[in-house]
Amino acid sequence: MNKTPAQSTRRGLLFGTAAAGAVVATVAALPSIKATEASAEAPKPAPEKGGGYTVSEHVKHYYRTALV
Repeated sequence: MNKTPAQSTRRGLLFGTAAAGAVVATVAALPSIKATEASAEAPKPAPEKGGGYTVSEHVKHYYRTALV
């Protein structure tokens, strides 16, 4: 199928406006996104005699959900 220049131009215009609309929507949404500060706990020092496994809330949650 041979496309006429008018069809190619129209298609390019539609793709261009769709891309511009996506960019505008993204830029408009950026100010509403707030940067959240990570509320991470301070890491505990490594044990002197090796090891290092501790039962944290994450581990407790895993074992609660892994019960059969």
